[in-house]
Amino acid sequence: MCRLKTPLFSCLIVAFCLALIISCRDASKHKDAIHETANIINNPVKAPNFSLNTLEGNTVSLESYKGKFVVIHIATTWCPFCNAEAPYLEELYQDYKGKNVEVLLIDVKEPKNLVQEKLREKYNLSFPILLDEDGLVAASYAPDDVLPDLARDEVMLASNLLIDPDGNIQFMSLLDSKNFDAELKQLKKTLHELL
Repeated sequence: MCRLKTPLFSCLIVAFCLALIISCRDASKHKDAIHETANIINNPVKAPNFSLNTLEGNTVSLESYKGKFVVIHIATTWCPFCNAEAPYLEELYQDYKGKNVEVLLIDVKEPKNLVQEKLREKYNLSFPILLDEDGLVAASYAPDDVLPDLARDEVMLASNLLIDPDGNIQFMSLLDSKNFDAELKQLKKTLHELL
């Protein structure tokens, strides 16, 4: 696939491809792993560990959150779906931070100053924002059989994951522009049920 550098055009292409491929995929391949309507993982799998730098330069690993629920949102500044979810991620963080729940945003392949300005400051985000400079962490979370025509780190843009205190993925939503849940209602419902 030929990549163009225009962020808006790239985002539109990614969104279109995601919507087209997700709507056409064979649901029977995923019926044992993911409940289609709820994004609930029926057979939870261990979340890949990672260590990434925050905007402040501190190193954070997923392992350091063992014993807590962790909501992970994978994003870029140019993705309109990610931007639409940002205020609701902050709301989720504020609502659940006293209930053993952490929120992390992983930005993929963007410079620190851009992420600081276009995410942290624009949406007044108070939870940790991590920098996935080479996209390897985002790629490690991409399901093997989804969207083979996109780079593996692009598959995960605008996705949300819920990892339980034992490090298992309990919920994963990939971008579905037809059923886009900017307010994170399904994620919150799953989190509430697990607490």
